[in-house]
Amino acid sequence: MCGIAGMIDLTGRRMVPNDLIRRMAEAIVHRGPDEDGFLQRPGIALASRRLSIVGLADGRQPISNEDQSVQVVFNGELFDYVERRAELQARGHRFVTHCDTEIIPHTWEEYEEGMFERLRGQFAIALWDTRRQQLTLGRDRFGIAPLYWSRQGDWLLFGSEIKALLASGMVPARPDRRGIDHIFTFTAMPGPITCFEGVQLLRPGHYLQITPGHENGTDPVIEERAYWVMDFPDQGDEVSGDPKQLVDEFEQLLLQAVEKRLRADVPVGAYLSGGLDSSMIVAMACKLKGPAINTYTIRVDDPSLDELSAASLSARHIGTKPPIVQDFRASDALATYPELIQAAESPVIDTSCAALLQLARRVHANGQKVVLTGEGADEWLAGYPWYKAAKLLGYLDVIPGLRLSSLALRAYLGLSHIPQYPPEFRRNVEASVGGPNAWVEAYGMLGLSKLLFYAPPMRAVLEQNQPWAALGMNLERAKRWAPLNRGLWVGARVTLAGLLLQAKGDRVAMHSSVEVRYPFLDEDVFDFTSRLHPRWKLRGLRDKYLLRLVAERWLPKEIAQRHKVIFRAPLDSFHMDPEPPFVGQLLSEESLRRTGYFDVAAVQHWRKAFRQMRPGSLPRLSVEMGLVAVVATQLWHHTFIDGSLADLPTRTGLTEAASA
Repeated sequence: MCGIAGMIDLTGRRMVPNDLIRRMAEAIVHRGPDEDGFLQRPGIALASRRLSIVGLADGRQPISNEDQSVQVVFNGELFDYVERRAELQARGHRFVTHCDTEIIPHTWEEYEEGMFERLRGQFAIALWDTRRQQLTLGRDRFGIAPLYWSRQGDWLLFGSEIKALLASGMVPARPDRRGIDHIFTFTAMPGPITCFEGVQLLRPGHYLQITPGHENGTDPVIEERAYWVMDFPDQGDEVSGDPKQLVDEFEQLLLQAVEKRLRADVPVGAYLSGGLDSSMIVAMACKLKGPAINTYTIRVDDPSLDELSAASLSARHIGTKPPIVQDFRASDALATYPELIQAAESPVIDTSCAALLQLARRVHANGQKVVLTGEGADEWLAGYPWYKAAKLLGYLDVIPGLRLSSLALRAYLGLSHIPQYPPEFRRNVEASVGGPNAWVEAYGMLGLSKLLFYAPPMRAVLEQNQPWAALGMNLERAKRWAPLNRGLWVGARVTLAGLLLQAKGDRVAMHSSVEVRYPFLDEDVFDFTSRLHPRWKLRGLRDKYLLRLVAERWLPKEIAQRHKVIFRAPLDSFHMDPEPPFVGQLLSEESLRRTGYFDVAAVQHWRKAFRQMRPGSLPRLSVEMGLVAVVATQLWHHTFIDGSLADLPTRTGLTEAASA
């Protein structure tokens, strides 16, 4: 992975100032510390910061075709570049480098916009076609590589991170309350809305084409199009088949996905939590590359959250070296959070993201640039516990039109005096995602905290916007899917793209110049799992059923059949005694009134009242997550917008400290 940035004159051919495009590139130097590259022509400027992994000696960007009519800057990896390069050479294309980037301009020559559906991997691309005088920005299918853009008057700017846009001096750092509401809705930032006014995240599987206007008065054209959409068979048309045949096929596809993601001119390591998903990846990687692969794991000081013993068991069985351990304490979450928010560019509620930021730093300190990880298995094969909870609650809904499960949950929460949305609100949410959905309940626990903490300006956003509708689900298709597959779509669109691949993936890893690769997000793996009958994903209350059958061939039974453990870090870090000074500063009456997002009296009340609630209960969890979201939002505002809320560095200060 690398970092890209650039801008285009929407009115014609004005030159981009040299210092401006270099500031944008410098703001994301952590994404590509190895070298930079620039293209500056009338009306267009492209910048690249490269983390060299493939074609170390000759992969400097921008990279062009033979006559330099197509110029590309690229963030990511194309894992089938060896095969695609051979195909293009057979069609007469000449290559001058050994890097995967070079297949992009040649593929564009052959297929133009049809290029994207032929690319396989994780990528964000900016391509300038000189003949068309057109800029095309594109992003991979699942949202692994980020790409942001903003129109500012007669200019359009883009970058791998929002920091690049802000560094231009042309994109003002102003909050978008809709983005903050998305955080409180999903614990994630799925896009296209962000927390910054006027800044959009290009959606996964989409490309944006920008054609400038001209001096003769023609208007610029900015069009976003989908080249790929996530889809599932109609309910009843899914694949069942012979169990052994399905296990064999899935095993082979996953092995091929791992093999492709081991392609690199530098050593490849792996994260190993001891869970089923990461253990499978490590086992296959060791079979393909030998047992000397470095693995990395986190040791949390809370025994109920620690996974080191399971990771060590997996490593011993696989025969690889013991994992390299990064210790993580509750106090580390606090110490790391300002840097985490700066890396993520949005409020972060999942405290385990701080642990993964430290783990990536350990990978970098160990001299490695690339790691494999297991994200995607839970998304494709129903690995989250709320799928099982939804199935159990569904047994209550035996009377048509009477949602006993919802009534029971509302009654339970009501006993703790937690305010709730009216029933019609829930019906509207379900309608926007094609029907009842396991994620509605999962996200709803945090969503209730809006009613606790929002100040009037945020309540106005709540009344005027529907974050679920903004996800862009094709309702006509979704209504024909099995209910479980509708849940898988939401999980992939929101938690996968908006949290696991951002604040828990790309941002925390690339902050330390580490690239993360995801074999379960291989295109062929998804195509196979998407066609499966739901019983191969969730059989009874056994999640990831087909993967567990494969794992029995590779792993000890206690790992292959281990129940899902969501990696997390303590939520109560922000409520320790004595209270960390910056938390008190961020939640002071003055700071809360300055941002205007949250009700001062409510925050002060629930900071004390939640301690009297039963530990581990859903009402307490809802309040506790809400308080972390309030702190994280205040911290984000301090870091990027204001800088006067606490005795902490701002974005500028953190960037200067990192570069020093």
